[in-house]
Amino acid sequence: MITDFGEFVRGDRVRANTPPEINEAIDTEIAATIRFYAGKTDYEISRRIKELDHEWDIERYIEANAAIFSFIGAVLGLKWSRKWFILPVLVAIFLLQHAVQGWCPPVSVFRRLFIRTRKEIELEKYALKALRGDFDRVSFQESEIARAKEAVSDSKSFYD
Repeated sequence: MITDFGEFVRGDRVRANTPPEINEAIDTEIAATIRFYAGKTDYEISRRIKELDHEWDIERYIEANAAIFSFIGAVLGLKWSRKWFILPVLVAIFLLQHAVQGWCPPVSVFRRLFIRTRKEIELEKYALKALRGDFDRVSFQESEIARAKEAVSDSKSFYD
């Protein structure tokens, strides 16, 4: 059983800036979840996939955190002391740092709380879809040409 999903989530800047032991712990949790659902019904797997669709990723936590602290800093700056205006400035710097580097101080805190990246969530989701058999029909096609034709016809019916 695969427990290191680094190859599957390559290019994830948050993972690249996270200590390996935290990434390993998250990968182990994903693998354990997939093993747990391997013996479950399609309904239970579908319910878990729906939960994953609603799971907040680290980007969303960072954005919400920034909004909250910026608002608090602005209110405190207006009500008590102008010194509080430094808080929204720091938040803006952290957001810029995260946009440029993929890391900022809140990322370390959230990763230690096992907040996952969107790619990690999607990895679990697609593994569960494979368990459910969503890709079985595609894998049993006889040739690549037949698979391509079926994909094109399915996509055309989607837009009709």
